[in-house]
Amino acid sequence: MTIAKDGPTTTRHFGSGGPAFAPPSGAEAELTRLAPQTGAAFLLRAGERLVVVDPTGEQVSDFFAVMADDHDEWLSSGRTIDYANSTLVTTGSVLYSNRSTPMATVVEDTCGRHDLLLTPCSQQTFDLLYPEFQGAYHPSCFENLATNMGRFGVEPDRIGTTLNIFMNVWAERNGELHIDPPTSRAGDRFVVRAEADLVVGLTACSAEKSNNGLCKPIDYRIEA
Repeated sequence: MTIAKDGPTTTRHFGSGGPAFAPPSGAEAELTRLAPQTGAAFLLRAGERLVVVDPTGEQVSDFFAVMADDHDEWLSSGRTIDYANSTLVTTGSVLYSNRSTPMATVVEDTCGRHDLLLTPCSQQTFDLLYPEFQGAYHPSCFENLATNMGRFGVEPDRIGTTLNIFMNVWAERNGELHIDPPTSRAGDRFVVRAEADLVVGLTACSAEKSNNGLCKPIDYRIEA
């Protein structure tokens, strides 16, 4: 099956997490693809850039990081929100650690809507918030982060609130939160520059409700 999306026609492949579009040709072919409901972890050295791309649109990617030389220093959504006096994360935003150290700076953002409030989905998320699954096993961002970051010695309990790239969360005046479909379109990019050596975990989010009902892939690459 082929589908045109405001550009060249691409081949559509179907997997356990739903449809995914084939990686684009040309320079962007250097991107690594995370299949739906999967994740990865890697070292991101100071000065390197992590490019995260939504290849299909309306797909969230959970990002978490710890210091490479000290896993007790980790990405703090609270510190990041405090020092910016805002929950908005976009170009120019600095991501701080629990010790108030700059960990990364956002250097490009073509979407403009991301979330720093909600934790990565877990099995308990689906047990509590998705009663239609009746407690059955479900892939989750927490599991994907813990499994992949564990290869670098990061303990599961060290994984806290993530930066949920492309996630569309907003609040009523009474504080009630809403999760609407991501505003990202195919090809939207979010780029951070590491300010220190980091162990980074990244996912293609597993929660259907966060991704307009369908889990899709995420592309990324590291640039020197």
